[in-house]
Amino acid sequence: MARQILAAILLAAGLATFVSLGIWQLHRLEWKEAILAEIDAKIAEPAVALPAAPEPQADEYRAVRLAGAFEPGEILVLVSSRDYGAGFRVIAPFVTADGRRILVDRGFLPTERREATRSLGAAEIEGNLHWPDERTGSTPEDDLVGNWWYARDVAKMAAHLGTEPVLVIARNATDPEIRPMPVDSSSVRNKHLEYAMTWFLFAATWVLMTGYALWRIRRRYG
Repeated sequence: MARQILAAILLAAGLATFVSLGIWQLHRLEWKEAILAEIDAKIAEPAVALPAAPEPQADEYRAVRLAGAFEPGEILVLVSSRDYGAGFRVIAPFVTADGRRILVDRGFLPTERREATRSLGAAEIEGNLHWPDERTGSTPEDDLVGNWWYARDVAKMAAHLGTEPVLVIARNATDPEIRPMPVDSSSVRNKHLEYAMTWFLFAATWVLMTGYALWRIRRRYG
């Protein structure tokens, strides 16, 4: 009898724990979806002039418009696109009409077009401010001499090209060879539904395992 009571207590405690964690993840899902909706709304806002001193927290994803010119020198960041395959993001220095020197992510360049010449000079850009966080502990060191970069690091790219630490992701085409890769909320990690389903699966497994243990106890001890 004592074993049955202990097993029942463990069943109830484990079930309550796993279900609570699943429900917590569902709340986190609602919270994350609200954030994603805010990001999408900010991306879609009418474009404004580039702020005088953009800040990552206040101006992330802000839609901006620029007039100016692309200058020589660029960074090629290795990327794999689901739609386009393997290639590079082209990060170029851009001097605005009022003399500011910033970074522009022009978009996707196929691997075979790496050595092609990109168009420079006057251009008008519409895009979004972004401070991507792509570098992890497993990211290789960038090859600055060979121009092989493995992550967009705004501060590092700005220091290398001598620009402000400001990156605009272009929405419009700036070169016939480069396909724009506009920023969107899909890059924001959101696996809370998967986590919730995992906890609920643990709960179901716990019930089955503990229920089986209770059945074995009843058969053995009556």
